Amino acid sequence: MPKQQGSFNVPVPPPWGLAVTAILSVQLGSALSVNMIETVGPAGTAWLRLSMGAIILLAIGRPPLRSIRRADVLPLLGLGITTGVMTVGFLAAVEHIDLGTAVAIEFLGPLTVAAVRSHNRKALAWPALALAGVVLLTQPWQGDFNPVGVAWAALAAVGWGFYILLTQRIGDRFTGIGALTLTVPIAAVAAAAVGIPQAAGHLSLDILAAAAGLAILLPVLPFALEMLALRRMTPTAFGTLMALEPAVGVLLGLLILNQQPSAIQVAGILLVVLAGTAAQRGGRRRQAHPEQNPSPADLDFVG
Repeated sequence: MPKQQGSFNVPVPPPWGLAVTAILSVQLGSALSVNMIETVGPAGTAWLRLSMGAIILLAIGRPPLRSIRRADVLPLLGLGITTGVMTVGFLAAVEHIDLGTAVAIEFLGPLTVAAVRSHNRKALAWPALALAGVVLLTQPWQGDFNPVGVAWAALAAVGWGFYILLTQRIGDRFTGIGALTLTVPIAAVAAAAVGIPQAAGHLSLDILAAAAGLAILLPVLPFALEMLALRRMTPTAFGTLMALEPAVGVLLGLLILNQQPSAIQVAGILLVVLAGTAAQRGGRRRQAHPEQNPSPADLDFVG
């Protein structure tokens, strides 16, 4: 049969590549948010970023309102509220503790998901190794322990764990950025309750422009990449791969915020990188419905 003119195959990035790119975007956005946190507060920063992200997503995509079923309502609301809580909690933690330490504590959320959902005892070796690295990164034996920062990071960890599970469920129902046009506005509304009081009186055109730029780094780009990755990965593989987050957080904390890691933290970085790299092997998700594989249209947003 003759080959049709103009037909071509669009290369599909591996799911672990999508996840790693999302990690870089998240941590860069977090590091660059520190100055804004000083001006409008962590909740104000979260609200502005999520609101700008919602505007951007609604400008480039149409919410699939007609596709929503009754069973989708609670997961959509849950994912939106979880996203808002996770964002506020993490930025509040960064206000009190180093970026790498906050990321390390927050990572305990997906680490728990990876451990609980694993059906292979051998796979538990990677979360265990990552946990050892997280302990070295957080250094709980140090005297400058900040309970407020740790508490906010722990809240973000709980949110991140539920975020992974809910994102995979919603990602199976809605393709492309459709789900994000539904959940990110909900997240912005959830963050508004505490974000508007913090940001009131401090808004300017410069702040709004900076928030729009940060919104691309987080939530727009990484949430879209994570949605695509979780459609083709198990929660265990994805959750353990997120062990790279503390390493990237420490690195960007050093380069952008001049937060110096100790030798013990460097050892922790090596452990989490090893666990994260090993976890992506064999992590491709088994599809219950072949038609749910990402199409080139799903990947247009990524490119």
